[in-house]
Amino acid sequence: MKTNGARFLESLGVPFELREYEVDPNDLSAITVARKIGMPPEQVFKTLLTTGGPGVFVFAVIPGDAELDFKKLARVAGLRKAEMVPLKDVQPLTGYLRGGVTVFGARKSYPVFVDETAVLFDKISVSAGTRGTQLILSPDDYLRAAQALDVPVETADLTKACAAEVHA
Repeated sequence: MKTNGARFLESLGVPFELREYEVDPNDLSAITVARKIGMPPEQVFKTLLTTGGPGVFVFAVIPGDAELDFKKLARVAGLRKAEMVPLKDVQPLTGYLRGGVTVFGARKSYPVFVDETAVLFDKISVSAGTRGTQLILSPDDYLRAAQALDVPVETADLTKACAAEVHA
C-alpha cells in the first residue's frame, strides 16, 4: 500500500522496503510490530510527537524497546521541558493516527530528534504513515530524507537508561 511516507521517500529517490503486518488495535506497541515484521525491537523505531509548550512541537524517534527520556529530549531540543502531545491532538497536528505516525508526509514538519542508536544498524524500521505498514531503510537514508523536510534534524541520546545499565 502506497502511503504519504512512501511517496515522500520515492520523490527523493530514497530506497526503502514496505513491510505490511496485521494490526491489532488493542496492541500498537513497537515490540509487537517488531515481532510481526521479523525485526529486533531495537531496530523498529517509534515516532513520538512531543511538545515543549503552546505551539512548540518536536518529533522524537526512539527504539521500540526503549522509553523516551523527556529531560534529555528537552536539553537537546533547547526546550525548558518536553512532554507527550495529548493523544487527541496527534492526528490534527500530524494527519496520522497513533501507531502510524511518521515524520514523512506529516501535515506539518516539526524538528526531528533521532536516538543515536539508529546509526548502529544497517536497516531500521519506521511507520510508513498508516497502521500496518512499516518503511525499512538505512539510517543514513532516513536522516537524509528527514533533512529534506527543512527542519532541524539531530541524533542524540534520547532514552532512559534501563535498570541493568544503572546498576552496572
